[in-house]
Amino acid sequence: MPWTLISTRNETVRIARGGWLDALRFIVAFLIILHHFQAAGPEPLAHLINPIFERGGFLLTNFFLIDSGYVLMRVYGAALDKGRMSPTDFFLKRFLRVTPAHLIMGLSLVALVAIGTAVGFAPRNPEWFRWDQLPAQLLLVQSYGVYGGLGWNAPTWSISALIGCYLCFPWIIRGLMRLGPWAALVTGVGVYLVANQLCWSLLDYPVYQMPMGYGFIRALPLFFLGMCLAWFAQKVWIAPRLAGWAGALAAAGFFALELHDKHALAALALISVIILAAGAVPVKRPSKLVETAAMVSFSMFITNEVVRIAWFGVINVVVARLALPTTVQWGLWGLGVMAAVAFAFVFHFAVDNPLQTRIRAWLKRRGGRADAPTLQPVVSIDG
Repeated sequence: MPWTLISTRNETVRIARGGWLDALRFIVAFLIILHHFQAAGPEPLAHLINPIFERGGFLLTNFFLIDSGYVLMRVYGAALDKGRMSPTDFFLKRFLRVTPAHLIMGLSLVALVAIGTAVGFAPRNPEWFRWDQLPAQLLLVQSYGVYGGLGWNAPTWSISALIGCYLCFPWIIRGLMRLGPWAALVTGVGVYLVANQLCWSLLDYPVYQMPMGYGFIRALPLFFLGMCLAWFAQKVWIAPRLAGWAGALAAAGFFALELHDKHALAALALISVIILAAGAVPVKRPSKLVETAAMVSFSMFITNEVVRIAWFGVINVVVARLALPTTVQWGLWGLGVMAAVAFAFVFHFAVDNPLQTRIRAWLKRRGGRADAPTLQPVVSIDG
């Protein structure tokens, strides 16, 4: 490959809204919904079509963890390194970005289960709604070995883990930005492989499939890898055509690989190439639709499990009482997926975005330093 296609002498592409990075976040968020909904139909999609609908969930989670590190590094790295934003301001900004929506949906689910039980529609699987699991989840401490967090809005373990990553982020920057781009890339890969081997040796799990009770251990090496990819992307120019082909081939390879079996480390390498490629392609014609879809993807993550529980709590009763045929059941399943996406858009525009607008105004009044660049990463998922 001619080295003129990769250079440290050309100016790299700036991160921007409305391009491939935003498109990827929406696509992956939608695939997360399919992963969560796949077992709720008349027959699980993992059995009917391909096991990728079940085993791919943890890789989609890993995508978002890497992507979060990548986007945060590119948006806030320089501001933190140069002192234009303090670690406290950064953490407060990120913490307030994710916790209000989490609490709203968590408490809404509590109300849904309590009211449903009171009127005679108790959950079909009460083991997923044990009250002793709820405090750790609402307080977002379930990813640090604290008892609880199973069931309810279970995917929020990743938000819990990312809060720890937000705390580490400013201190990682101090060392990472002193490295050259190639050294940073090697460090990111090396740290991840070492973490993986240590988890296998000490805990008998690969790091990418650590139980949610130790979600921070799973998240931090992936988040750090994303930061290293971002530092590389900020220093090394990749020809846009090369980036486009690399991203397309990596995406095709990823799905071809996962259709046949779980190849987690190879899949993570392909995910890294996809993210690098998406960030290296200039956004010449930003799409407002793509930008909006990406902004809604966080709401898609935080609300879809609650929508699934509510939707199929009703649908399962209707199906049982009316003995609906399989074709109608699949139609209702499809409407459930559409309802999850539609609810996320409503929640974003009616609840989350207005709330975040007020929070940003408060942060600005607080001192201005916390009001840094506006590109928001999507945070997380279930795996």
